Amino acid sequence: MDVNELKQQLVQRLSTARYEHVLRVAETAKLLAIKYQMSVEQAEQAALFHDIAKCMDKDDLRLYLVRWSQDSRLTSFHHELWHAPVGAMIARDEFGIEDEDVLNAVRYHTTGRADMSMLEKLIYIADMIEPGRSFPGVEILRQRAEENLDIAMEACIYQSVQFLVNKRVPVFPDSIDCYNEYVNKKGTVT
Repeated sequence: MDVNELKQQLVQRLSTARYEHVLRVAETAKLLAIKYQMSVEQAEQAALFHDIAKCMDKDDLRLYLVRWSQDSRLTSFHHELWHAPVGAMIARDEFGIEDEDVLNAVRYHTTGRADMSMLEKLIYIADMIEPGRSFPGVEILRQRAEENLDIAMEACIYQSVQFLVNKRVPVFPDSIDCYNEYVNKKGTVT
């Protein structure tokens, strides 16, 4: 994959603010990949693709989900979740990405899930802590990311689920599965 060509595609598909967010996530993901001795190329690729469908029309996102028989539960949840699986489909179908770990990192970057790979966790975390984020608690998440990827993922999924519960909106089951996984292994994460 030619990174510069992908960035040109992203400029055409995303708003300026969204594109700048994607670049910050990519830089954050690359730094985390270096820190945790993971593939920088995979991290950058997944980060660049993670929001490729974010600016698509809601009806177009729904068509993708229905046409490609994605998790049928998705369409009954807020459309903010839809761009992630559609982004994975675009990465696969339009850009020829075959690396399942990269595709899953894109697919689950908004919800998380149980048994996430290290790359999936890295992208989920990078998306939450990139330097442009300013929500209460983000500094703690950034500190956790410096300590350990699992500790950071645990803190991020708690933050995310708590945010949704406080807003009294439905939480997608994959997020609950991810949250439960960390609750059940509390004290075993080092």
